[in-house]
Amino acid sequence: MNEKALKTLEFHKIIKALSGRATSPLGRMKCEKLLPLSDLSEIRAMQKQTADAVGRILRNGTPSFGNARPIGASLKRLEVGSALAAGELLSIAGLLENCARAKAFGRHDNADTEEDSLDPIFDLLNPLTPLSTEIRRCILSEDEIADDASSTLRQIRRQISQNGDKIHSQLQSMINGPLRNALQDAVITMRDGRYCVPVKAENRSAVPGMIHDQSSTGATLFIEPMAIVKLNNDIRELELKEQKEIEVILATLSASAAEHVEDISYDLQNLAELDFIFARGGLALDMKATEPVFNTEGRINLRKARHPLIDKHRVVPIDVHLGDSFDLLIVTGPNTGGKTVSLKTVGLLTLMGQAGLHIPTLDRSELSVFTEVYADIGDEQSIEQSLSTFSSHMTNIVSFIEKADRNSLVLFDELGAGTDPTEGAALAIAILSHLHRQGIRTMATTHYSELKIFALSTDKVENASCEFNIETLQPTYRLLIGVPGKSNAFAISSKLGLPDYIIDDAKGQISEQDESFEDVLSSLEQNRIAQENEQRAIEYRKQQLEKLEKELKNRERTLETQKNKIIEKANEQARTVLQDAKTYADQVMKDFRKFGKAGVNSAEMERKRNELRKEMDKTASKAQVKPAERTGKKVRPQDLQLGTAVKVLSLNLKGTVSSKPDSRGNLFVRMGIIRSKVNISDLEIIDEPDTITKTTSHIGSGKIRMSKAMNVSSEINLLGKTVDEAVAELDKYLDDAVLAHLSSVRVIHGKGTGALRKGVHQYLKTQRRIADFHLAEYGEGDAGVTIVTFR
Repeated sequence: MNEKALKTLEFHKIIKALSGRATSPLGRMKCEKLLPLSDLSEIRAMQKQTADAVGRILRNGTPSFGNARPIGASLKRLEVGSALAAGELLSIAGLLENCARAKAFGRHDNADTEEDSLDPIFDLLNPLTPLSTEIRRCILSEDEIADDASSTLRQIRRQISQNGDKIHSQLQSMINGPLRNALQDAVITMRDGRYCVPVKAENRSAVPGMIHDQSSTGATLFIEPMAIVKLNNDIRELELKEQKEIEVILATLSASAAEHVEDISYDLQNLAELDFIFARGGLALDMKATEPVFNTEGRINLRKARHPLIDKHRVVPIDVHLGDSFDLLIVTGPNTGGKTVSLKTVGLLTLMGQAGLHIPTLDRSELSVFTEVYADIGDEQSIEQSLSTFSSHMTNIVSFIEKADRNSLVLFDELGAGTDPTEGAALAIAILSHLHRQGIRTMATTHYSELKIFALSTDKVENASCEFNIETLQPTYRLLIGVPGKSNAFAISSKLGLPDYIIDDAKGQISEQDESFEDVLSSLEQNRIAQENEQRAIEYRKQQLEKLEKELKNRERTLETQKNKIIEKANEQARTVLQDAKTYADQVMKDFRKFGKAGVNSAEMERKRNELRKEMDKTASKAQVKPAERTGKKVRPQDLQLGTAVKVLSLNLKGTVSSKPDSRGNLFVRMGIIRSKVNISDLEIIDEPDTITKTTSHIGSGKIRMSKAMNVSSEINLLGKTVDEAVAELDKYLDDAVLAHLSSVRVIHGKGTGALRKGVHQYLKTQRRIADFHLAEYGEGDAGVTIVTFR
């Protein structure tokens, strides 16, 4: 990939962010060397590794490869048989220990977990635990070897310690004895590795021995007493033996490491590779990026693509596609509208994808593999080379035309700018036509209307525009493919206060054809906005219908459950009643049999019989549902119309007539969600006031019942509800308010976090029956209340 495109599209900033995710020097080096690839199999392999790294990070967290330091020089020395220093051996031990941690991280905790593309790399890691353990046992730090590194070293150090104790003992007796008055201080000191005492210069003859040093003033001499010279010599010899033994220990450890130099080298490479891969995974998570789908047909389809170098909270996602139904996309619109960002987004995401990095888009976004990306973006003016902006751009374009082929992606920013507009537009059309004829995927931004017409009139060339809000004079940064953009120069100038007579004069300077073309673009833009608003309203209604359907199904399930519970309870009560009756009957029969045997008189038997009849009547009354009493006159067939409100006396339920009575007087009545067949004799007409709205047309004698609407309150309280609950309740309330002919209502939503108010306002914007809505004045509820006015 050419260096100019990488620099123009700021690929190096992505590399810098990637390197910051690596945890080892070697991993960072691999990140810094990353370049886009052109081999599809290699790209897909790297993308698969990145995706698997993301999955492992989400499951197990991010591993660290911090000890993967460059130790190539130490390994070379091992290969030729050299002994390593303590610090070098510790670096090898740290590498192997990190290798062991990485291998443990790479194991799957669950046996059912499928293998991924990283398993072969983890499997190649060889921690060489015995070697790292031995190095750690023998070497405590770069400057300290453990006493237990060898038995010989332990014995030498014991002897050194014993001789030191003897010297201290003799010197201490001298200091506290005859030499006390001859000494400058009663201390034992070291000079050149030998034990000495500080003696006053004038008392030199009082302390026989060797002078090793004197103070800066010459008043103090540091003398090694003759009595301890031999002991000091012994310590010196032991220290030399100690150093030789340490060299033997390091040589032994180096020889052990040399036996595994190839494994250590592979471990180093594999740890660096894993660090590189997991850095890509970490960057993908930071950017909320996904794995793109690659093709070799030159097809690009980015879904909700975000430029990775713009703040993720501010960037506006764009949808852009190229190379399917068209291979040349011309983006138009005003300055600062996002044209250049759209261009850079396509180019940079292409480079990232071909470098094995995930891209910040929705999943299933597509990228094609290009051998080269050519980008002419930004002000290319060069003072050093005495080149104007136009000359610099043209120099780039010439090189593009010479090198680009069907496997290239070409990006132009403000093609033809920097020279006479007429000549610049003609030149831009000629350049784009040349690339188009070769089938080269091209994306260009421009202000020229001639290029808009070229796109409209040329096959496989498409217009696009960056949306601009004329009312606020702010770009929305949305990319609209298929819609040519307006420069909006006149509208913007008018909004900013330029006098109308100047604008009218300017309009007179352009041709009637150009003005007509701009008017067509304005009309297309207005129609698009209206269509999008209508589509949003339809989507909202669709969501509401789905929600109501779901609520209805839940209500049906609830009613079915309640019905089953009622039937179960009734059956239980019936069993209890029958059991009581049976028990009482059994007792009475026993009494009758007893009376028959005892010769009881008939009066007593009659009394018992009457008691049994009363008890059975009482039991029967418990087991049946009492029908409602008729309070009105008997219903005749001609009294009933479809929709007439009636009461079913046997069920004591209200409903509406949904069919005419047949010859036997049977008809259907709807009671809530239940539609039941009843006889006209079981019905009673009930009175409910009917109201007919002035704006509603009627067929036949049908009426709209508004018993609820007539009693609608002038305000609704939505406090404590979620946005979905509040919108559903508000929708029904507004229907009732319109039927009740209320001119305005108050919606109480409170202040809180503002989420409920925002949801209510978004819903109100979609309602055509509403003329206006605004927050209440101070003292009437302020920001916690919205006043809604109907048309």
